[in-house]
Amino acid sequence: MSDEKKIIVFRLLDQEYGVELKYVKSIERLESVTKVPRTPKFVKGVINLRGIVTPIIDLKERLGLPQAELTEESRVIIVELDGLEAGFIVDSANDVLDIPLQSIEPAPNVFQGVRFEFLEGIAKLDQRLLVLLNFNKVLNLEEMDQLSKVEGL
Repeated sequence: MSDEKKIIVFRLLDQEYGVELKYVKSIERLESVTKVPRTPKFVKGVINLRGIVTPIIDLKERLGLPQAELTEESRVIIVELDGLEAGFIVDSANDVLDIPLQSIEPAPNVFQGVRFEFLEGIAKLDQRLLVLLNFNKVLNLEEMDQLSKVEGL
């Protein structure tokens, strides 16, 4: 077993976050999103990504963070969880790091307004704090079921 986690680093507002590389299929530019009625507010719609209808989620909205305009740096991180692909809109994604497990501390109850259940931990790296998200909780099973019905369109 490795004593490191390989993490994709992305930015939401002025904070760096991370997700384990093993969940990430690709990082894409934000293309045209087709809106879908009767979905949660944080679901912006779907895109056709190489023949696969992929739900697109505004990660800031999902985490309850303030909204900001999309820019040229905005990206969609395509994540696969339990066979379901979903895209998460982030402000930028620009780094892959190997994080030593001993530098990861348990998540506090709330970190900058993000609820505990969405947090996997906090990595302390030199002068950086990296918030590790638990994407299984960010996209919980009930919502995955809802999104899989969207894919049936």
